[in-house]
Amino acid sequence: MIFSDFAKALGQLSDPRFRRVMLLGVGLTLALLVGVYAGFLWVIQVFIPDSVNIPLVGPVGGLDTLLSVGSALLMVGLSVFLMMPVASAFTSLFLDDVAQAVEDRHYPGLPPAQGQSFGDAAIDTLNFFALLVTVNVLALILYAFAGPFIPVVFWAVNGLLLGREYFTLVAARRMGRKEAKALRKRHWLTVWWAGGLMAAPLSIPLVNLLIPVLGAATFTHLFHRLHALEQRNPR
Repeated sequence: MIFSDFAKALGQLSDPRFRRVMLLGVGLTLALLVGVYAGFLWVIQVFIPDSVNIPLVGPVGGLDTLLSVGSALLMVGLSVFLMMPVASAFTSLFLDDVAQAVEDRHYPGLPPAQGQSFGDAAIDTLNFFALLVTVNVLALILYAFAGPFIPVVFWAVNGLLLGREYFTLVAARRMGRKEAKALRKRHWLTVWWAGGLMAAPLSIPLVNLLIPVLGAATFTHLFHRLHALEQRNPR
């Protein structure tokens, strides 16, 4: 059923609201990465001398240039890991637009969603971004021992986080945050599994730019399916 939810989301990729959120997420992500890199270059130019005097060797120049080139290579490598949490966090900021587009096409007749203010959405986004980055940094310790299972650890960790956040945000639009968390906990394995399927392609460059939007749409379908199931079979 999760694959059916994803197929429905994929079929709506041409929706202008999907493209808008995707372009905003990618644009903001690239702007942030460029801003961080520009700030790093400024620090190098201001605080790193053009040359240093090494005992028994003498003055060695070009240190700032070497660091600038090295920092460019470092940012390229880091962008592979940073793109996922940053793009996912920015997409969560505009998740309401994606969820509304899904509901307009597949679930017409629903009453207006509660939504949340831009300020609350920004706070949730910052918290989500901080959590993603922190957990992924800590996960580097696990990667050292995971060997060939590094991708599995990556998918499991980020699947848990992405499923937890996206499902809660989508569900909270319709039933409030408290009830949304309760629903997520009752179906935590399904939510984790869906998050893992979302996290797997996030490790593929370029493809990972589409996944946050598709993930938000997929979790919208997942929420409505689980909510309808519980209404038919109340606990």
